[in-house]
Amino acid sequence: MKISWIKYEKDKKSFRLPEALGFDVFHLEDLEKTDETVKKLIQKNYDTIVLSNEVAGFSEDIIKKYQKNKEIKIVISMDKD
Repeated sequence: MKISWIKYEKDKKSFRLPEALGFDVFHLEDLEKTDETVKKLIQKNYDTIVLSNEVAGFSEDIIKKYQKNKEIKIVISMDKD
């Protein structure tokens, strides 16, 4: 299993623990590139991708494309607020 996390670069709260532990946390400069980033990670054999709630809101493909895919798991992190 290969896991990645995606968050907005200005988001200082999300995924601090995975980042501190050295896991693959990707920072998006442009939220409009969410779908493109997810596709690139899948091409790099990431099978579990965790998105911050803010990033997930900018995706058009996530639910439509990966909802029924048993090989790729997309997880949307809930805000703590």
